[in-house]
Amino acid sequence: MRMRRPRWPRTRTGQRRLVQAVMAGCVLALLPSAWLYVSTADRLRTTADVPRTEVAVVFGAGLWKHGEPSPYLAHRLDAAATLYRAGRIEVVLVTGDNSREDYDEPDAMRAYLTRHGVPDARIVSDYAGFDTWDSCVRAKKIFGVDRAVLISQGFHIRRAVALCEAAGVDSYGVGVADKHDVTWYYGGTREVFAAGKAALDAVFQPDPTFLGRKEPGVARALAGAGD
Repeated sequence: MRMRRPRWPRTRTGQRRLVQAVMAGCVLALLPSAWLYVSTADRLRTTADVPRTEVAVVFGAGLWKHGEPSPYLAHRLDAAATLYRAGRIEVVLVTGDNSREDYDEPDAMRAYLTRHGVPDARIVSDYAGFDTWDSCVRAKKIFGVDRAVLISQGFHIRRAVALCEAAGVDSYGVGVADKHDVTWYYGGTREVFAAGKAALDAVFQPDPTFLGRKEPGVARALAGAGD
């Protein structure tokens, strides 16, 4: 049985209604992105002017060959190391994917930070940060983070701030600048669609993929920061 092709309405009234329906659909699709921009307008900073905060959260962004951080992830980690050396943060919570044995974002992030001047004792790993919402909820519920500087690329940082705020973490975002290559444009386009999921997460607040028991890593690292 053949499917009937959609046809352009023949009457002006039908054409007008179709155009109105398409426009309404576009507006609805862009509402989550508009929410992200409005809700985070006063929460974005740079490494030079971000308020001094005890904890920074760095979100995973993929690994390359031999388990090294991707360039995008390396830039996020560079920003965290800069903030640590400037005395603006005391502890770095690295959150990423370790869902299989041969892929470990948090340990790769930890190794990179230690090579760039952040003491190992000041780094805490979250191995179940499978997406942005999971990372934010776990930062609050598992690691006890109430206030943090979030570090990511510019196209992602608004979503990260909005979701962490929804999860109960008072957040400032540092958006790392990168060249506008294919990956950057892909990331920006993906955010338009990810904004819809972010809005649903903020409203319904589902449990993360893995919650588990509370971990004292951040509290211990902060206690040791004064030694």
